Amino acid sequence: MSISPPMQVVLVEPEIPPNTGNISRTCAATGTRLHLIHPLGFELSDKQVKRAGLDYWPHVDLHEHASLEVCLAQRSTQQVWYFSKKATRSIHDAAFSPGDYLVFGPETRGLSEDLLQEVGAQALRIPMRGDAVRSLNLGTSVGIALYEALRQQGWS
Repeated sequence: MSISPPMQVVLVEPEIPPNTGNISRTCAATGTRLHLIHPLGFELSDKQVKRAGLDYWPHVDLHEHASLEVCLAQRSTQQVWYFSKKATRSIHDAAFSPGDYLVFGPETRGLSEDLLQEVGAQALRIPMRGDAVRSLNLGTSVGIALYEALRQQGWS
């Protein structure tokens, strides 16, 4: 019997190998499915990716896709949430459900303005204080979003 993942993390065109490795470890720890959208800025066999993911890679439910559209076409009723520092709605205003997709853009440019306008209220931001920091590390952002979604579901 197949167990449904509690959540699904989608990395659109990730660029920095250690970030993806760290995120893979978080996904392994939570049973979360990890979707990688091509093109990747590295090879999955990259030493930095493998090192950051340690020996947890066999426990990662990893799926690769040619595009975000192809990835999301596979879902049934799950909600899709898009994370960006440019979003106006806070992560704390979202009601996450089991199996929802949490979508994150490339480290250097984030999700496109067009996509964020298209998805409207499904775009969320992680609150930050002041202007001293442009953005959080991708691995940190995924961890915050994923654990908030799991917390809302009473996951422990």
